[in-house]
Amino acid sequence: MATNINNLAAEINRTLRNYAHGVGEDIEKVAEKVAKEGARQLKIRSPIGVRHQYAKGWRAKKVGNQWVVHNIEYQLTHLLEKGHAKVGGGRVPAQVHIRPVEEEMIDEFVQGVEEAIRG
Repeated sequence: MATNINNLAAEINRTLRNYAHGVGEDIEKVAEKVAKEGARQLKIRSPIGVRHQYAKGWRAKKVGNQWVVHNIEYQLTHLLEKGHAKVGGGRVPAQVHIRPVEEEMIDEFVQGVEEAIRG
């Protein structure tokens, strides 16, 4: 009887490890897809007329075990998204373009993870 219980426990553990590994791979695919689509959307939605390089500068890359979306003109992201003071006085208004894409990416990632878990 004890042997059957040990075999059952071992089989359950093996099945759970296989399931977790499969789900982990699916989540990695979702993260890559969301990051690449986010970078693409930011290229489309970035303010025009600032610098052509800025809009073209969005990248998605894997750093360690996570995906990161960034811009090669990183100095401009905060200034454009939040607005900034002018040298001669006054303010340049914010051109919000990152936050909406970020929110869409979060929703898409959560949805993809839930689908991966459900199988």
